Formats: sequence, C-alpha cells, structure tokens
Amino acid sequence: MHMADALITPAVGGVMMAVSAGAIGYSVKKVKEELDDKKVPLMGVMGAFVFAGQMINFTIPATGSSGHIGGGLLLAALLGPYAAFLVISAVLVIQALFFADGGLLALGCNIFNLGFFACFIAYPFIYKQIINKSFTPKRITIGAIIAVIAGLQLGAFSVVLQTLISGITELPFASFALLMQPIHLAIGLIEGIATAAVLCFVLKSSPTLLDGNVTVEGESTNMRKKTVTILLIAALIIGGFVSWFASGYPDGLEWSMERVAGTAELEAEGSTYHAAAGIQENTAFLPDYGFKDGGESSALAGTSVSGMIGGGITLSVACLAGFIITRFRKKVKCNECQS
Repeated sequence: MHMADALITPAVGGVMMAVSAGAIGYSVKKVKEELDDKKVPLMGVMGAFVFAGQMINFTIPATGSSGHIGGGLLLAALLGPYAAFLVISAVLVIQALFFADGGLLALGCNIFNLGFFACFIAYPFIYKQIINKSFTPKRITIGAIIAVIAGLQLGAFSVVLQTLISGITELPFASFALLMQPIHLAIGLIEGIATAAVLCFVLKSSPTLLDGNVTVEGESTNMRKKTVTILLIAALIIGGFVSWFASGYPDGLEWSMERVAGTAELEAEGSTYHAAAGIQENTAFLPDYGFKDGGESSALAGTSVSGMIGGGITLSVACLAGFIITRFRKKVKCNECQS
C-alpha cells in the first residue's frame, strides 16, 4: 500500500509530511521516557524483520491481486506504540530513499497510513483491549487479526481520502473505496494470522519481550537473546531467499487503481514531482529491489541483495536510534541527580 507521488498533490504531500514528522517527534519524546535497554536490539531486529516481510507479496486467491504485511501492529505488540512508530517510519524512509519503493513526496502519507493507524489506533484501542493483560495464544490471535484488519482498513480509506483531497479525478471516491476496502480486508486477514503466529512464538519462547509488562519467573537473558536471534535469522532468510517467491500480482492499491483508472501508474507533471523523482533516482541504488539496468538473469540475485542490505540498514538505523535515545535519557537523569 505504498503510495506513489502521482496519487497526491504537493500540498497534500507537504501537509502529511508535517503530520508524520510531528508524530515522529512526539514518539521520540515518549520513547526517551520509557524505552527499556533490552528493547533496543529488538527494535533493530524487528525493523529488519518487517522490511523483509514487506518484500513478500502473497497472492489473494480468486482476485488476481496480492498483498504484503504492514508490520505496524506486530511492532507495537513487541515494542510499544511509540518505538514501533519510529521503526516503521525508518523502514519506509529506507524503502523510499534506497529502493524507490513508494514516492518521496508521498512518504508522509505512507508513514501515516501504514504506521499511525496500526500503532496509535489499532494497538491501544483494539489489540490491548482484547488482550486485557491476559496473554494467551487465543487472545493474542483474536486481538492480532481484528486489530490488523482494523488498522489496514483505516489506512486504505486514508489513501482514498488523500487522493480525493488531491483531486485525482482518475480515481473517483466511491468506485475507488469500494475496491480498496474489500481487498485490504482480505490482505488484513492474512497479515493478522501471520502477526499472531509471530506473537504466539514470542509468547512461548520469551514472553517478557511482549509489550505490556509480562512477567515470567525463571526467564533468563539467554532465552531473550535466543528469541531475538531466531527472529533475526528469520528476517535474513525471508529477505534473502523467501523473497524470490513473492507474488507477481499487483498489490491491493495497484489492483484497485487498475480497475478504476485502467492503469496502476498515473502520470503527474510539475517541478515538484520531477525534483522528488530526481532525488530518488540518485539515492536508490537498488530500485524496485533489483540491480540498476539488471536483466532477468540477475533478478533473483538483486532481490536477495536488496533483502540483505535493506534489512541490514534497517537493523543499524533502528538500533542506533534506540541507543542514542537511551543514552540521552541516562545522561539527562545523571545530570539531574548531580544537580
């Protein structure tokens, strides 16, 4: 559900960039107050995991469409909503800059649509209410599925509203919404099941990693490290190998656009669009998760390299952000104690 620049006007893109930047700033402030040191490695690993997971488009049966995980709810359930929002923002920035996945002008929209609703609406008001401090596989599964679907439905409708406000006449509101909502309902169901599977694994192997102050007697640091290591290995395997088998069908957004406008790639003219495209062309060293000017023979290798490098960059950026935030917090507390 990564929007391209042609789906919005520069004004809408600018407003949404400001809104998302504000949410990022507020999240940094909250994370400084509550981030646990043991969550910092998990931030990096789960960032890499979500980056890899978003490369895997799964087919939606009988539709000719595909979808991929958003990952916001999964991140929130492990890291809390504020750290999760920072990580999903990092994933989307890295995708846009280095892989040309999603428009640069539309980056604020993509962060809001994929991150805000999952982290700040679906997680606290649906998932946590269903869990109700009772972490069982049944509650986690029900909560994850319902919350993921709700978050994705809100995100999909937000895409429709953003194109409406932008005056994209090729995508009439009613027709576009009537396609976007049902297809993302199906995508959300599959993502919800996948999210529940990961969370149930963490519940069984190292429940203290779950957000919500789960306490378990006898859980060791080695158990937590083992679980994080398994998730990291899974991210590497998904990004480096499983990504070869991603569906070739258009994703839910592209599928909806094709049926409404007859094409998944709208054209937009103007200096702002050209400038944004020019920046991406210079920064994206693996556009569309492949080598520049690479042929079909190198497509699989390009996908593997993209998955490994993208996961590595995300891991590094998320860990570095967490490390800086926790060190800053400790420094402030130390100064307060001395004064």
